[in-house]
Amino acid sequence: SGDRMTLLTFGLFFLTWTSLGGSWNSTLGFVNAFSQGSYPGSTILHNRHRSTTITEKIQATINNSLGPHRTFQSVQLRSSIPSDVEDDDVWMEAVESGKEREKLKTTLYKLGASYDRGFGATGRARDEADQVIDALEALNPMTFAAEGIEGVGSASSPLTGAWRMIWTTAQDVLTLASSPISTVSAIYQVFDPPVVTNVIDLIPRIQALLPPGVAPQSLVRAQVTTRASPRSSMPNRVGLDFESVNLQPVQLFGFESSMLPPFGFNLPRLPDIPGFDPESSPGFFDVTYLDAELLVIRQNAPGGYFALVKVDNYDP
Repeated sequence: SGDRMTLLTFGLFFLTWTSLGGSWNSTLGFVNAFSQGSYPGSTILHNRHRSTTITEKIQATINNSLGPHRTFQSVQLRSSIPSDVEDDDVWMEAVESGKEREKLKTTLYKLGASYDRGFGATGRARDEADQVIDALEALNPMTFAAEGIEGVGSASSPLTGAWRMIWTTAQDVLTLASSPISTVSAIYQVFDPPVVTNVIDLIPRIQALLPPGVAPQSLVRAQVTTRASPRSSMPNRVGLDFESVNLQPVQLFGFESSMLPPFGFNLPRLPDIPGFDPESSPGFFDVTYLDAELLVIRQNAPGGYFALVKVDNYDP
């Protein structure tokens, strides 16, 4: 309760000070003195948690007062506080890495929007996307992406949920847009461990060429279902066994058709071969980047990578 009261006092002081025209320099001076115990009420926090925790709490208080669209730059605050905490360098490195990741992700989002997820990419755009992906992979914060992918035990998978593709270099997917009859709408990868489903929405090419609303809408959804398993020696590798393929009409000439039966078939399961190690099976992908909103995977065969963003659902 003492900590909360101290922070509340500081927050009220900050709001009053800035509303009366207090400058950032003056505010920073107050923050520095507060973190070092020179202002009344600051010694409790200073003695108990030292500079790192103080900085985090002060920054949170300032950011809350600024509202959702303005953020106080933590680097300004941090650079003014004595670096007498063991994890100071780690903290600064994490801040800079986070900024770099956000910058790279923004660049990738723009490329995906400008070049139709890679389907219409120029050579220069592909090279730029490759460089962004390489840089993101070097900053990958996830080291155990395959944890819980088998769907047993108490461990939950960090991959769980629906992910929509925003960029790819996989030729087996890019060639889907070469059909004179249909073209590609949204593409998803849905993780419900241990099941991983690849979802591809296809629309008539004439529908994509005409202005919206001119042609009656049609959409067919293709789903490839696989069963995932971890590879024990590689915590970011996910093994896949292909199980079935289904084609489901969702809309035909403007009419809902999801009640129509799907066309599909089960894929044959390969028999167990004596001496064959399942972990060496060619069906797998590596998670090379994963955070709360972006997933990058590289598939083994036929090669290429996918960048996907987390979405709330995969409704057509």
